[in-house]
Amino acid sequence: MSYAKELESTAKSLVAPGKGILAADESTGTIKKRFDKIKVENTEDNRRNYREMLFTTKGCEEFVSGVILFDETLRQKASDGTPLAQILTSKGIIPGIKVDKGPTKLAGSADEQITDGLDGLRARLVEYRSLGARFAKWRAVLSIGDGKPSDLCLLTNAHALARYAGLCVDEGLVPIVEPEILMDGTHTIERSHEATERALHFVFDALAQQLVPLEQILLKPNMVLSGYECPKQASVREVAERTIRCFKRVVPAAVPGIVFLSGGQSDEAASAHLSEMNRIGGTPWQMSFSYGRALQAPALKAWGGKQENRAAAQKAFYHRARCNGAARYGKYSDAMEKVA
Repeated sequence: MSYAKELESTAKSLVAPGKGILAADESTGTIKKRFDKIKVENTEDNRRNYREMLFTTKGCEEFVSGVILFDETLRQKASDGTPLAQILTSKGIIPGIKVDKGPTKLAGSADEQITDGLDGLRARLVEYRSLGARFAKWRAVLSIGDGKPSDLCLLTNAHALARYAGLCVDEGLVPIVEPEILMDGTHTIERSHEATERALHFVFDALAQQLVPLEQILLKPNMVLSGYECPKQASVREVAERTIRCFKRVVPAAVPGIVFLSGGQSDEAASAHLSEMNRIGGTPWQMSFSYGRALQAPALKAWGGKQENRAAAQKAFYHRARCNGAARYGKYSDAMEKVA
């Protein structure tokens, strides 16, 4: 069965004007770290209550086109018995699923990583589609350092991303391809540009070799930033210009959209960088967002695990979604934060 038309339609819907993706796919271990900071016990009920609070935020569908879920979340039901995926679908939000199993040591390398999860992936994709998912995500973790990222690391991770993407297309899920260059370190924005461009060359070569139709995928990359410990931090304008320049050199026009990850940026910086890119414009693909912490952090803090804080947390989440919706049009501003 060919899902081509459906996948192309879904990919375009995920990057519809003014909208982007909420990444709520934290693993049980990762969300424990988030909960520890607000002193909330990491139980299944608390994880469900937190995600249900986000997903039921009134009006969030104005700015959120899709949500990436963790395996547990896709199977969970809300407090009234409605599947969480069904709550999203009823609001016009497309449910997605994280399918990789995280990074592990790359054979032949001292300190680089390869992402696991290809074994049994086709069967898992069939099940995830039956549970309501219509897109998927796979993340490759790439670092900058002495001799890094190496050709070995780029080649093996690009091959895995392309294999994953091909399986998704076969089984009716839009693949989000995520090669993330980590911004930890003292490297300059020039070094970030060079590493990002190299990584994308490997990824699109692998996608072409494995016959993955680019009209049916989305790309989820890092922005081109200065390393977080770099003494000289690039301005918002320079980040926007360099990111566009880098991606224009490598990303084919057939790709419907780029959904940038926030990668540890502050909430405001992630919105400002995306907004400046869209203000500059002139790209063949939609420039959108797929943010986790940059959308959730204020809501998580406001919620604090308490039912009585639900309205305040939803207000905080709606505000960040609205800011990034404005950034999609190049219209985000500091004034939006001051009003909030």
